[in-house]
Formats: sequence, C-alpha cells, structure tokens
Amino acid sequence: MSVRPAVHLAIPVDDLDAARRFYGGVLGLAEGRSTGQWVDWDLHGHQLVTHVVPGGPVSTGTSSVDGQEVPIPHFGLLLSTGDFHALADRLRAAGTDFVIEPCLRFRGEPAEQWTMFLHDPAGNALEFKAFRDESKVFAQ
Repeated sequence: MSVRPAVHLAIPVDDLDAARRFYGGVLGLAEGRSTGQWVDWDLHGHQLVTHVVPGGPVSTGTSSVDGQEVPIPHFGLLLSTGDFHALADRLRAAGTDFVIEPCLRFRGEPAEQWTMFLHDPAGNALEFKAFRDESKVFAQ
C-alpha cells in the first residue's frame, strides 16, 4: 500500500459473478476480502468494493465535455499513457462496448488527455484517462 491517501469507493452491482469476471478477469484487478454480498478489489492501490444491490446502479444522465456526452455519475483512474493504451487494447480484446471509444480530448490544450468510457456488467460507468502532462491534471 502506498503512503499517499487512497480512495475507498463502494458501488452497487446486481451479480457478483459478473463483477468478478469483469473486475478480476477483464480489468485484471486483484480480489481481496469478500462475502456472498460484496467483494473488495485493488484498484491500483485504491479500495473498490462491489456490493450486491438488487437492481444495480441508477444512472442520472450525461454531461457535455469537449463535445462528448459523458455518463454521470462515473468513476475511474488516471493512468500513465502506456497503461492507458494497454488497458484500451485489453478492453478491445475482451469485446468491450465503449460508451466513448478511446480518444484524445482537449487536443493542444494544457489538460490534453486520452480518455475512454465504458460500463461494467451492472451498468456502472467508468472512465480511464491519461494526461499528456500529469502536472496539468488540475490546470485551469
């Protein structure tokens, strides 16, 4: 575990086996503790917990970002450019149906970034991104 602060995020899923196939199999996350109602995942040093909730998540809508409609709510990770492209290749190989295909956003601006959006099997929206210059994550 890193010495930096880590995020704990609990999300609803309607099928733990499907969550295991996606988070463990497709994304390649290590599984931690679990019961018949929840599973802990190591999301690059952050604790992601998938909890069984009948009906799964509820989407509230979309928001326009750089001309694309992104699902709200969503969560994800900031990755290195190499890790981003490796994950995009892994997701494509798994037959992932992207909400927004891997693409470059804010081209030529300080916050230029690669991004992609997808849903897990329960419908939770995920974003993975990689900044050209990681020091510009909070650039205005």
